[in-house]
Amino acid sequence: MTHHKTLASLAVLVQSGQLDPVALAGDTLTRIETHADQSIFVGLTRERAEREAKAASERIKAGRSLGLLDGLPVAWKDLFDMAGSVTTAGSVVLKDNPPASSDAAVVAALGSAGMVSVGRTNMSEFAFSGLGVNPHYGTPRNPASPDVHRIPGGSSSGSAAAVAAGLVPLAIGTDTGGSVRIPAAMTGIVGYKATRGRYTMKGVFPLAQSLDSLGPLCHSVQDAVWADAAMHSLTAPVIRRAELADLSLVIPETIVFDEAEAEVVAAFETAIKRLEAAGVRVRRQAFPSFAEIFELIARHGALVNAEAYALHRERLAGSDAARMDQRVVVRTRLGEKITVGDYIALLYARDRLIHETVESLKPGELIAHPTVPHVAPPVDPLLADDDLFFKVNAKTLRNTSIGNFLDFCGVSIPCGTGAAGMPVGFLLSAPHHQDDRLLSAALALEALIRGEA
Repeated sequence: MTHHKTLASLAVLVQSGQLDPVALAGDTLTRIETHADQSIFVGLTRERAEREAKAASERIKAGRSLGLLDGLPVAWKDLFDMAGSVTTAGSVVLKDNPPASSDAAVVAALGSAGMVSVGRTNMSEFAFSGLGVNPHYGTPRNPASPDVHRIPGGSSSGSAAAVAAGLVPLAIGTDTGGSVRIPAAMTGIVGYKATRGRYTMKGVFPLAQSLDSLGPLCHSVQDAVWADAAMHSLTAPVIRRAELADLSLVIPETIVFDEAEAEVVAAFETAIKRLEAAGVRVRRQAFPSFAEIFELIARHGALVNAEAYALHRERLAGSDAARMDQRVVVRTRLGEKITVGDYIALLYARDRLIHETVESLKPGELIAHPTVPHVAPPVDPLLADDDLFFKVNAKTLRNTSIGNFLDFCGVSIPCGTGAAGMPVGFLLSAPHHQDDRLLSAALALEALIRGEA
């Protein structure tokens, strides 16, 4: 019933009375409970879902629908507080915490739009990996690879897998270094990372507050636009589709193609040719700021490590450290070596590089490059070799983390396949607080990027 349907297609059925929200919720919960991969969700919120679905059904039958999203299912990364259930952040060390007393602000916002929250999705522990591996709750299988267990991407691994597997039409994730865009690219769906601060983080477990942002994972840009509107309490979207003739892209010649798989580059470049043939202006440019980001990290350390260590330092000093994923522990402890001087130097440099990068763009340009330089690799070799794990994790996060450092907003759209027939993502990015313009362009470009126009 819900398999691979968009929010838009489900909304037609629900609003017309052809599909009752109670039946939709029941089917969704059953599909999740009987799905072959039980590591996608860490918990269902059945009583809540049934209550919310019943209320939606009654509203719609009475002609009082709350709008486009009323009665449609949504799943939440296990960082979002949901009243009555425990937010574990993908870790066993938090599982005995008391249940959340209230919803996170964005959970409440989608609830106010009538959405039905069905459960919590798995993730990298404490959101600190771009691969999606979790030794506690299992590593979700990438639905695009039925025969070989490949990573789903992280840290919003379960959110992406839930959508890609057709279990829910929408899941909400967080993105600190690529954690929405990476799993979207690796599983072949759409992932939108909003500008940091576009939605309130109240009730969301943090990783690094100067970098943390939120966003939807779904099947289309249209669905992302609908979710975005509801997440900041609009009753309907206000974003309009851009005109192709008005759109300009710039492709960075710095960093983002380094050691990229040939098939990934080929899929991206083929999409670019389609865009150019349709009249989209495209140029290429070096971005020295991109290279300087990694030079700064080599000299001072990474912001995410400094802030994650500050958040978890007491946990790492106690018995909880032994119960955590040791790869997460190793990365978090790197923050202990970052001095206050280093941290301030990073913040000052970040502000300068944001301005330099924006000033290097021509008016109205969007940045375009592959979301990830490789397709999703198999899980087993990564689990067998920590050095390989860290190397692949760094490469996986590289392209997207540039956007977090520079406070971009971005949307990853599938653009074809690479090695082993695995999905490739095409990342469109814009400077901070230009989300409406980004989404407007993405609406216009999506079919061409996918090769469907």
